[in-house]
Amino acid sequence: MAIKLHDTLSRKDKRLNPRSGKKIEIFVCGPTVYDYSHIGHARTYIAFDAFVKYLKSQSYEVRYVQNITDLDDKIIARAGELGQSAETLAQNFEKEYYHDMETLGVDSVDKYARATDYIPQIISQVQRLIDKGYAYEIEKDGIYFDISKFKNYGKLSGRTSEQAEDAVSRIDESVKKRNKGDFAIWKISKPGEPKWKSPWGEGRPGWHIEDTAITETEFGAQYDIHGGARDLLFPHHESEIALMEALSRKSPLVNYWTHTGFLTVHGEKMSKSLGNFITIHEFLKMHAKETLRLFVLSSHYRSPIDYSEQAVSQADTNVKRLAEFYNKVGKLAQETPSARGIKNEGTNSKFRSFWQELARDFNTPKALAVVFQLIRNGNSRISENKLTPKEAGQILNFLDEVNKLFGIIPDTETTSVPEDIAALASEREKLRKEEKWKEADKIRAAIEKMGYIIEDTSRGPEIKK
Repeated sequence: MAIKLHDTLSRKDKRLNPRSGKKIEIFVCGPTVYDYSHIGHARTYIAFDAFVKYLKSQSYEVRYVQNITDLDDKIIARAGELGQSAETLAQNFEKEYYHDMETLGVDSVDKYARATDYIPQIISQVQRLIDKGYAYEIEKDGIYFDISKFKNYGKLSGRTSEQAEDAVSRIDESVKKRNKGDFAIWKISKPGEPKWKSPWGEGRPGWHIEDTAITETEFGAQYDIHGGARDLLFPHHESEIALMEALSRKSPLVNYWTHTGFLTVHGEKMSKSLGNFITIHEFLKMHAKETLRLFVLSSHYRSPIDYSEQAVSQADTNVKRLAEFYNKVGKLAQETPSARGIKNEGTNSKFRSFWQELARDFNTPKALAVVFQLIRNGNSRISENKLTPKEAGQILNFLDEVNKLFGIIPDTETTSVPEDIAALASEREKLRKEEKWKEADKIRAAIEKMGYIIEDTSRGPEIKK
């Protein structure tokens, strides 16, 4: 099945055509580790986690590298506020980030690449850029990239070189710069800041060149896919193109630029000052990881998402629907021992539309619509006793495939029901048959106080913890 992926640079959906057979190299901009990761980070990293897992399900050999920005101005500033070294602060929040990703089931990254592990490669790139005439030195300040020398600067974002001075995201200011949009690729360290020896004095890397040093080392001058959040498109990704294409004289840097849309909270940008800043850690205190994954994947990765209690509550409800349906078909499939092992013919037949939607620029909301339509139809057939164990086995296999990609069905291993709970449920069922509704309701309430619920179905009562 041909896969199409939207490319931000060309503004077109392009057929996925890896540079080397079925091998795909993908780089995604990771976090700057100066604080706890928030749900905006989760939006991007869940989307790319599911996308990489999808590519692997389609027999692609994927190598996924994500950088960790463990040194920049924000880290230095925050460390100063807390009275810590920049290195200690970054290490602590890097650990917190890994813990968040592990908890969320984001486990498709093959390598996390710390910027400070690539200092020699960064220095090499800076020197080569100077030698090629793309960079210049400002004494006691640092080395700057001259955007006027790279004629295609702005091709990703659609900005001209003159418009680059509008940038506010970590653009380096110096009155001695040749152009207002020029950015530092090596900074002379101030007293107390981390520093490394270089031909231009003791200093530290600029932000943009950290990533190009990593990707050139890991993939070479060109590779397949570069991803990240939309707010990195300019100036960060624009600058990465300029740096690497200036160095290699090869274009394009990547065949596909992929960007996730913005996440807002009740229509506003997430901000600590507005009191709407939600960390992943805080979210997971109140909701299951599957809820956050389903919330993210219910929107197209390129579309904006607005976070609200209502939207999260809907995701919570849908996760429960998925789990309940999975349990139902699981029990039905067990009625015929061979049903669970039936090969899933559905991938090429009745479940094909799910895979077709994913092939269309990874359209997860439409793919999920296929899943929930399956649940509606399946529940209807189960209530009418029309769903066979063989069909249940095929559906179960399909849902397992969905869950390998999306991670949205909670662990549904059933816990054995204690004998006293089972006895009470049996007594309640007897009272119901005798139409003694009040007595039956009292037993139901007692069972709920003991941590279990009863659902009355056409096949009889089902007890759940």
